[in-house]
Amino acid sequence: MKVFKVVFLILILGNISFAQQKTITFTKTQLKDKIMGGWAGQTIGVTFGGPMEFRYNGTIINEYQPVPWYDGYLKKTMLNNPGLYDDLYMDLTFVDVFEKEGLDAPVSSHANAFANAGYALWHANQAARYNILHGISAPESGQWKNNPHADCIDYQIECDFAGLMSPGMPNTASAISDKIGHIMNSGDGYYGGVFLGACYTLAFTSTDIKYIINEALKTIPKESNYYKCIADVIVLHKANPTDWKKTWYALQDKWAQDIGCPDGVFAPFNIDATLNSAYVVLGLLYGNGDYTQTMEITTRCGQDADCNPSSAGGILGTVLGYSNIPDYWKMGLKEAEDIDFKYTTISLNKVYDIGFKHALQNIERNGGKINGDKITIALQKPETVKMEKSFEGVYPVDKVYANVNLKDEYSFDFEGTGFVVKGEMAKWASESQYVFEVEVYLDDKLIEKALLPTSFKDRRHEIAWKYDIPKGKHQVKLKILNPSQTLDCRVSEVLVYSDQANDFTNQTIYRFGPKKFFPKKN
Repeated sequence: MKVFKVVFLILILGNISFAQQKTITFTKTQLKDKIMGGWAGQTIGVTFGGPMEFRYNGTIINEYQPVPWYDGYLKKTMLNNPGLYDDLYMDLTFVDVFEKEGLDAPVSSHANAFANAGYALWHANQAARYNILHGISAPESGQWKNNPHADCIDYQIECDFAGLMSPGMPNTASAISDKIGHIMNSGDGYYGGVFLGACYTLAFTSTDIKYIINEALKTIPKESNYYKCIADVIVLHKANPTDWKKTWYALQDKWAQDIGCPDGVFAPFNIDATLNSAYVVLGLLYGNGDYTQTMEITTRCGQDADCNPSSAGGILGTVLGYSNIPDYWKMGLKEAEDIDFKYTTISLNKVYDIGFKHALQNIERNGGKINGDKITIALQKPETVKMEKSFEGVYPVDKVYANVNLKDEYSFDFEGTGFVVKGEMAKWASESQYVFEVEVYLDDKLIEKALLPTSFKDRRHEIAWKYDIPKGKHQVKLKILNPSQTLDCRVSEVLVYSDQANDFTNQTIYRFGPKKFFPKKN
């Protein structure tokens, strides 16, 4: 009993000491090793999960489904499938701006750099790019009324740089995220980057995955759905620490319904930051510090199955350091480290050096000291960022399949408080610079003249949308001003929103389209 008491006291005092610790010290080699581990870890994770990206939506990838990994696979993928690495080249866009303009580079420089970059984008990034190119600057470019994808995963997959350049300093990373994350996201989409960025910063200070996640979550407001979802993963893991699938099914039951992203409404597809962050946390907790288990579990959660292991692999890579990532996962990495990521002039070897340089600058400007080979970091206690919520009081209630090639006018009636018109006017390989001009009328009042580029890089992700309309019956009319004989402007679907979710308790039949509800007969 005395031995037990002594051990218990040592553990308690050790925790108190760690909680009260004000600084942490590294050699330059140790710090750079962790930064390298973060960048290499993301690259490994996105490469591993790449073949599974959005192939398994709303379902687990079972163990009998092989996921390839072999010597030479990294280099082969980087050369033959460079578009896979949006997790990296988006990060590097912002790293490059810091390198050229310094750590105080204005948000406009970051926004313009990614808006004018040569890579294709999707979801919140593409919506923000369109906004920036058409005069809507940050943070309005990421605000949900201007960006139907505001809660999507985009900044979550791009926040790694903010954490890796802020070792032990979660609030410094949050300040960076406040600037750059609001270019493309708001609400829970923004929180995805704040939380994972904080995880990276804390990965420099501890090898305890549970500690890292719990401390990082302190940066997120407790009243947000994002906080509640991640807190659920923590509770579920504590109650059942051996069966990750049981936790996955509980998350699917409670958190899998997307209300924002027009591609995920009434569909198993989910690119919402909340659920995909939960998969990152699930993989880290159930992986328990084992790199292979973390990669396997995070990937097999499905949905954004390349970005999620990239985040988990980067965070765990930071915890372990480059030198301690298992050799199995570094097979072929050396021969890939000098390859510039497409659309950039930066390779892994270059960002190892640049990232280390930026981290040293950030450490010194935030109270740390560099004395020869000794680096002392002034640790920060995580602070909660401001509360914000996207799609407040907005619920999808209907989905109408239109499939109309807009040559003159298209109109539809709806009852509710908002709408989104989905469509397609751009093709992936097209070099067309034609821009459709479409007038959007709500109840016979012109509310917008939408410019719809046929260039895929510059396209508008949705044709038109409007939230916060007075509840009631409305009509929307689209009028094309410059139809083309050779190019299509196709309306595919219409989503209808209201201020209350559907209640099916007294209904027996549901179908999409007009008159979809059939009252239950007595």
